[in-house]
Amino acid sequence: MIQLDNLTMQYGDLKALDNLNLEVRPGELFAFLGPNGAGKTTAIRLLTGLMKPMTGSVRICGIDIQEEPQRAKALLGYVPDVAAFYEKLTAPEFMQFIAELFEMEPARAAARTEQLFERFALHEHGGQRIENLSHGTRQRLAIASALLHEPKVFVIDEPMVGLDPIHARVVKEELRNLSRAGTTVLMSTHLLHIAEEVADRIGILQRGRLVFDGTLAELRAGSTASGGSLEELFLEKVG
Repeated sequence: MIQLDNLTMQYGDLKALDNLNLEVRPGELFAFLGPNGAGKTTAIRLLTGLMKPMTGSVRICGIDIQEEPQRAKALLGYVPDVAAFYEKLTAPEFMQFIAELFEMEPARAAARTEQLFERFALHEHGGQRIENLSHGTRQRLAIASALLHEPKVFVIDEPMVGLDPIHARVVKEELRNLSRAGTTVLMSTHLLHIAEEVADRIGILQRGRLVFDGTLAELRAGSTASGGSLEELFLEKVG
């Protein structure tokens, strides 16, 4: 699971996060929403261990990511909004590189790569260098590589970047399947209809504070636009 306790982060006079508390449980698909500048990217960088908070802590499956970063990150899969690759590698070579980082047994890594390449339609691109792949294919490869070691916690920022409708559906199904299998999934997105479609729970961040944390039904129950779409409810919440 993911546990954020009293996270605060400030850049000069700007308080990007203000005492943020959040828990995402095993098997839950959580959508992290907020306007630009709300603090979502900062929160994700902190919970993945890319930055250190001024105050507060992050735990991945009960492990403090600052105190035991290697143990915590071994349980974590992360796809940023713009994924980084070694561009001269082919997709299979990149997957092998990721497998070695996580010290996976070669036979297990090969079997997982086969499963994921089949799932995300990557076999036909196996002979090309990553630098020659389309944006959507790179996104599918980024997701596949983050899932290679079967993480207990999966964090993805803007999951549908560059994806056509066919592959967007595959990714939505994969996110649901992961949560059903017990994986903790946190996604951050500006595409509110995606969150409305797949999320078990929604968190809305505004000016570094969590202004809502609950189900879509709970969000509707507390709104004047009780029958409205998530877009209408979101806009009402953030003003």
